[in-house]
Amino acid sequence: MQVNLKPARCVMDLRTPHGVNLTVLLSNSVSPLPFLSVSAVKFEDCQHSREVGFVSNDPNFSVRPDGTVYAEQEVANLSEPVQFMVTARGYLIWETHLVPSFLFLSSNHPPGQMLSRVWDLQPRVIRFSRKHQRSSSANGLRRQKRDWVIPPINVPENSRGPFPHMLVRIRSDQDKDVGIRYSITGAGADQPPSGIYNIDPISGNMFVTQPLDREERASFHLRAHAVDMNGNQVENPIDLYIYVIDMNDNRPEFQNQVYNGSVAEGSKPGSSVMQVTATDSDDSTTANGMVRYRILSQTPHSPIPNMFTINSETGDIVTVAAGLDREKVSQYTIIVQATDMEGNLNFGLSNTATALISITDINDNPPELTVRTFSGEVPENKVNVVVTNLTVVDRDQPHSPNWNAVYRIVSGDPSGHFTIRTNPITNEGMLTVVKPVDFEMNRAFMLTVVVSNQAHLASGIQSSLQSTAGVTISVQDVNEPPVFPVNPKTIRFEEGVPAGTTLTVFAAQDPDHFIHQTVRYSKLSDPANWLKINRTNGQITTMALLDRESMYVKNNVYEATFLAFDNGSPQASGTGTLQIYLIDVNDNAPVLIPREAQVCERARPNSRINITASDADADPNVGPFVFELPSFPASVRRNWTISRLSGDYAQLRLRIPYLEAAVYEIPIIVSDSGNPPLSNRSVIRVKVCPCDDNGDCSATGAVAAAGLGTGAIIAILICIIILLSMVLLFVVWMKRREKERQAKPLLIDPEDDVRDNILKYDEEGGGEEDQDYDLSQLQQPESLDHIVNKPAGVRRVDERPVIAESQYPVRPSLPHPGDIGDFINDGLRAADNDPTAPPYDSLLVFDYEGSGSTAGSVSSLNSISSGDQDYDYLNDWGPRFKKLADLYGGGDDD
Repeated sequence: MQVNLKPARCVMDLRTPHGVNLTVLLSNSVSPLPFLSVSAVKFEDCQHSREVGFVSNDPNFSVRPDGTVYAEQEVANLSEPVQFMVTARGYLIWETHLVPSFLFLSSNHPPGQMLSRVWDLQPRVIRFSRKHQRSSSANGLRRQKRDWVIPPINVPENSRGPFPHMLVRIRSDQDKDVGIRYSITGAGADQPPSGIYNIDPISGNMFVTQPLDREERASFHLRAHAVDMNGNQVENPIDLYIYVIDMNDNRPEFQNQVYNGSVAEGSKPGSSVMQVTATDSDDSTTANGMVRYRILSQTPHSPIPNMFTINSETGDIVTVAAGLDREKVSQYTIIVQATDMEGNLNFGLSNTATALISITDINDNPPELTVRTFSGEVPENKVNVVVTNLTVVDRDQPHSPNWNAVYRIVSGDPSGHFTIRTNPITNEGMLTVVKPVDFEMNRAFMLTVVVSNQAHLASGIQSSLQSTAGVTISVQDVNEPPVFPVNPKTIRFEEGVPAGTTLTVFAAQDPDHFIHQTVRYSKLSDPANWLKINRTNGQITTMALLDRESMYVKNNVYEATFLAFDNGSPQASGTGTLQIYLIDVNDNAPVLIPREAQVCERARPNSRINITASDADADPNVGPFVFELPSFPASVRRNWTISRLSGDYAQLRLRIPYLEAAVYEIPIIVSDSGNPPLSNRSVIRVKVCPCDDNGDCSATGAVAAAGLGTGAIIAILICIIILLSMVLLFVVWMKRREKERQAKPLLIDPEDDVRDNILKYDEEGGGEEDQDYDLSQLQQPESLDHIVNKPAGVRRVDERPVIAESQYPVRPSLPHPGDIGDFINDGLRAADNDPTAPPYDSLLVFDYEGSGSTAGSVSSLNSISSGDQDYDYLNDWGPRFKKLADLYGGGDDD
């Protein structure tokens, strides 16, 4: 602990030595050892002189010139605090009432537990400064005294009280003459956080009312005021600075509870690993906030327990010993402790964190093959076959460049038949055939392989002898298919070779020299079916005429494929392609192009036809062509002429000025340039027609030129007229038949027809609502309970009578003709007034005959005509009852 002292007021007097009395208190739990520093006192005078001496009035404690307080001898535990005074002697006069205190903590005091504070035993008295004047000479010159310098007030944090605790007393020199009232203002008094400090307005005693926390607020700036009873200012306000003295009440806190770092294996001592950082909320300018680091433990202890060290001030962790080997220890766990009080374990507070140090891999272990010699076998003529797997051991980090194996074949395979691929999962080398091997040429291979890593070996690491091994590969003989020595084989022949001509011998060889086998042949592909092959010796013979102009010949070449197979087990076969180049002969006559054309009936300069020819043969059996008109018929040469344009083109035109419009077939003889040449008589159809001014055929001329004469046109028109006449006659016949059918008389006059008829009335329903009805309403119900109590009236179709009396108006036995209409009207009114009737049109029942009759056949009833019955009233019922009236009433028909 250090105390800084500064005189509150300096007086220039070099003659009088002066001193400062300090009261030092020691707690009763301290046992200072001899010459152990327990505190420090620093004095600073106004002149900043360093010639200050300190004297202690306690023989057990002394103060060195640098201000260090130490014990002269071992002092046992005290039963009560020890107080002694330290005097600082200098050469300036100063005045103050400050009495600083020292507090020593016990070494066996539990960290973090607050001790009882020892307050100043003599509170200071702070007076308001006054301006005094005095004469310094006869001429009236005056000088002013210096103001008092108010030292700051130090208040320890986390004090246990009791509260309120008096800090200082504020006094004015005028308090004896007038009544003074004191007050304080500022943050902590009348401003937030208010209420921490208060003052007795009469006595001027200033108090602190609660414990302080330096981490929340480290200082306060207040102003003291003195006024009279009327509120008038008596003294100028003075500034009070209150500093909260820090206590070690906060442990260091690590930024992370777990730190992760890494260092390469094989690193030299002093290699940086990582840094840990802890902070302390206490004052960092004092020992309370000064954090020091140390390593508590290391796990595991291999190869030594202290492989790492830590910088006590910065927290940097470095290696201190060699021997880091990832293959033995891949990770270390370090417990780091941070302690304040500059690492003093007796007084400081501590905290811990975990540092995980991963040992990164370097390529310090070369790959080693598990055996010195590997072996395998492979069938001949096979590729992408794994012969054997080369196993390797590497202690470096799996699936890293330091572990991944790379295999090379250094000898024994000059032709490049094999390669070694690395299995990315197992790191094994897969020796694979990439080029077919032949048992008849090499029955075995002796390879030398070397394995290495993707990454280079670390500095100072040598390759292992076990990184090289030999591989013995045996080749298995298999039945190989026959091979055509020349494939494809090309031969040349002129086209037109007759059937039965021997072209060549297409033979194959069996590569299995150590096994005698027989080779047979067959045809595999012959698009035109021109060839056949001898099954035994492979002789190729034609079966048809070879034609170069065939669709199966491409670029004068005809291809056929043949199969050669042996009698081995299993049977093996090979294919060969025979290409026949057909030399062209002049066997195709030229053909005239075009086959149709048209010209104007009058010779014009632009009315000409350009002609050429097409020949299926090849050069020199094609053009230049010769075009000529035949001598027969004579009209051809009389009307037409041909002139040569070039070797392949000629021009046909009219020889005469005018030729009647028609279609003419003109024969033309075309000859090629073959040896001997071939000729062809071709016919071109020429339409001669009238032309317009542009030389184009008119519509009328086109019809005439189509070859239809006047007779043909008349015949076509007659056919059209006959067809229309037949259609007209058919329509007339149909209408007449319909008319006759409608004119046929009926058997019974519709007015006299007494049978039931369906009359159509053009009446529509009530709209869309009429269509939304339940069809079940039109069905006869099985139960009658719901209508038993219904009053008499018109019923719907789903009802039946259940009482004896009639539901409808009763007709008389001899009704009047108007009774029928009245009966219907009464029923209609009843239906309209029926509250149970549906809101849509429904079928009404005006009579019910029952579901059946208990009577038998009525055929036994005789019709008795007594002549007493009068049926004349039927005549009044209208025309529909006229026939009935005539039958029973004896009408006019009788």
